[in-house]
Amino acid sequence: MDLATLKAFKPSEYEEAADGYRTTGDMASEAKDALDNRISVELRNQLEGEAAKAAVEELKSLSKNFHYTQTECGLVSTALNGFAFDIAVAKRKLEAAMEDARAGGCTVNANGSISFPAGSKPGDEKTADGGTVTGSAGGSATSDALERQAVNIHPNPYYGRAMAYANRIADALEEATEADTKWAPKLRALKADDDLTVSHRDWADAQSDTGGVREAGKAYIDSLPEPPKDGTPKDNAAWWKGLSAEEQSAHLALNAAAVGALDGLPAVTRDEANRMVLAQTRGHVETELAKIPEPARYSPNPNGQYPAVIQNDSWTKWNEKHGERHAELTKSNEGMKSIQARFDKTGEEGLPEAYLLGFSSEGNGRAILANGNPDTADHQAVYVPGTTSNLGSINGDINRMVNVWRAADGAPGNDSISTITWLGYDAPQSIVKDSPFSHYANDGAPAYNRFLEGLDASRTSDSDPHRTAIGHSYGTTLIGSAARQGELNVDDVILAGSPGVQVSKAEHLDVPEGHVWNQEADGDVVPDIGRFGHGGTDWDGAWVIPSDPLFGANQMTTDTEGHSDYWKEGTESLWNQGMVVAGHGDEVELKPVPPAYSRGR
Repeated sequence: MDLATLKAFKPSEYEEAADGYRTTGDMASEAKDALDNRISVELRNQLEGEAAKAAVEELKSLSKNFHYTQTECGLVSTALNGFAFDIAVAKRKLEAAMEDARAGGCTVNANGSISFPAGSKPGDEKTADGGTVTGSAGGSATSDALERQAVNIHPNPYYGRAMAYANRIADALEEATEADTKWAPKLRALKADDDLTVSHRDWADAQSDTGGVREAGKAYIDSLPEPPKDGTPKDNAAWWKGLSAEEQSAHLALNAAAVGALDGLPAVTRDEANRMVLAQTRGHVETELAKIPEPARYSPNPNGQYPAVIQNDSWTKWNEKHGERHAELTKSNEGMKSIQARFDKTGEEGLPEAYLLGFSSEGNGRAILANGNPDTADHQAVYVPGTTSNLGSINGDINRMVNVWRAADGAPGNDSISTITWLGYDAPQSIVKDSPFSHYANDGAPAYNRFLEGLDASRTSDSDPHRTAIGHSYGTTLIGSAARQGELNVDDVILAGSPGVQVSKAEHLDVPEGHVWNQEADGDVVPDIGRFGHGGTDWDGAWVIPSDPLFGANQMTTDTEGHSDYWKEGTESLWNQGMVVAGHGDEVELKPVPPAYSRGR
């Protein structure tokens, strides 16, 4: 970049363009939300038939287009701000060098060279002629030494000053040129395909674009206020509120995963960030799966005799090379489809908007999904699933909290409800090898406590919510560990199929007396199996779990069987949970209290 171009550069023009893209992205976001949460809902509720279904599918595609537009506009806005920032730094260096040159009696020429006047060093009788010098950028130890030697030898004292000014100008011009060269391909890469279909490849490209802008914009990103290191949810909330719209947009565009994981930030902000991560991750996963398609595994027996099918050699070779990775990707993809399916159910029989409060495909995966906005809800329930829970199997856990929402929403009164599936920890993946150990619960409990604390920090309603912790199986152990390790910030606790909660008394769960509720269904063997690993110990060394009368929990009636049907639609088991979540514990049906406690179960 030459001197005239850099002098004429106006960062404000690029910043204004960035504002324009950010505004366009906001408009796209509003259009997406209107399609997902109002227009599609009304269409499904008012019309039936194939035409209506086809229209809803078209609206889904249009929503995806708006979401992609929102994401890309955020990247373009941040890229333009990053480019303007880098050039502005170089321009300030140029202007400072030019001003110093003029103050030092020198003249800056159009090509960046410096003309210096005649002068003499102290003690010299002869005046040395003036001249013109051209600077060089960078420099090395050798070149700097040679330059100092030349300055010392030169009879004109202005020569050394002029050379220093010229070098500073050359450095500024080179810095601007490097910024221009760096940003040009990043900005070109943000140009979308010339079609109306947002494909998985487009989202995979958006993920690549994000990495490119983040790499090029390091200096700009480093200039932004960073989130507090190891901050509390209140610290996180204060940091986010203190950012400008431009700074918030930049963090969302380039650090969406980090923003989406910060407890204390508004639910709408975390949802926006995590939906970006979800879309980009799914695009990457679908693209990678397409590169390793699974061939047919079996073929009919050519002899027509038993066995009826035989395994193909081609599948065996494929499985050895790609089978494990294909299984991992497929599992992750199924989980992401389940989350999207919940998004698509918004409005069905009054189901509220979903908020993705946490997401990651790393390891066994993470997913935190709310039915209804917890920041404004009168009643919140945060459910922790148990052993074998992972991103790939999240569908069942999502549906459980949908059912609890419906049960609670049907309670007397018109209070608003938010039920949350919290898969925010590494659950044990094997009943035999993993679930007997407590470290999964102990390691995950602090994150659960932070999340609950974050619900207070992000609260936008003036009133405090009524909050319930719900745990299933090993998830109850985590809730008990959270109460044991810190303050369990809830008003009620519901335990279902609990193998033990690490404490021997309901009063140790940090809720008022009478606000711990337990369910154990006929045929559920997990409580007895787990009592010796996760139960609390009584004064005489006996293991105690929530199903024991000695524990002190309210034993809710349970009309389901086995370990996994506590949330089955139309059951008393589900209805009881809904009443607790809605703050109507007095409506719950309880089992009769046995006349005397017997340790023999």
